Amino acid sequence: MTQITLPITTTAAICSGIILLLLTWKVIRLRRKGGVVLGDNNDRVLTKAIRGQANAAEQLPMALILMGLAEIQAASPVGLAVLAVILVAGRALHATYFAIDGTTWRLRFYGMLMTLIAQLGLIGLLITVLAGHP
Repeated sequence: MTQITLPITTTAAICSGIILLLLTWKVIRLRRKGGVVLGDNNDRVLTKAIRGQANAAEQLPMALILMGLAEIQAASPVGLAVLAVILVAGRALHATYFAIDGTTWRLRFYGMLMTLIAQLGLIGLLITVLAGHP
């Protein structure tokens, strides 16, 4: 049986997993502190933390799937690594805005922009591979 290794995707998944775990931990802490079992109890800080966690859970799976597909199909390792760094850095910026109350909205904006750039780049890599130009 042939073993498939995806070092770039694996590294990005580990970093993304850590980001998501930290966001989840923040939500759990705020829920326990406020005695909130379901919803947000109209707590703006908790609402913000919940949305940060949810956004990561919404964006990361597709990005990692695209990355894994590109890597398994021998897309440019340099291009893939650059896009992985952009994705993880973008998610870290985005997470910082949502996890730390009082941080500038620019972290959210640039974090999401970097996430979208990475996803578009990964789609572009896959299209290039499908067209026969890895």
